[in-house]
Amino acid sequence: MAQRRAPPSLHNRASLLGVTPSPGQSGRSSPLQNFEPNGHRFADDLEGQNDEALEGLSAKVKLLKDITIGIGNEVRESTKQLSEMNDAFAETGGILSGTFRRMNNMAARQGCRWLWYIVFLVIVFWFFIVVWWFRR
Repeated sequence: MAQRRAPPSLHNRASLLGVTPSPGQSGRSSPLQNFEPNGHRFADDLEGQNDEALEGLSAKVKLLKDITIGIGNEVRESTKQLSEMNDAFAETGGILSGTFRRMNNMAARQGCRWLWYIVFLVIVFWFFIVVWWFRR
């Protein structure tokens, strides 16, 4: 049986592209080294691709710029809110310090009587719990 072989021109890239290989500067031959398809149209296609890539990149740069501006605005607003919260905490600290001062003055005037009232209420409370526990 004889095998059928393709013509040698189908295995040769240079003959398929219609160029003659010439050795490059490195000494190697490349079939695409002298390839210039349709000159002006090829350059227009490359410029169109470059313009599309440039538009894509400029859109990405614009998006990053908008994100960066948004982050800056958020930081400024949060800094403003933090300063407002700091003022609110300072005001609350003033209110609480006045309240504690008045409570300490009241406790100093009362002496120990309030302690005896609390002890009495705790004893009564435990008495009712014990009675309730044994009556169940």
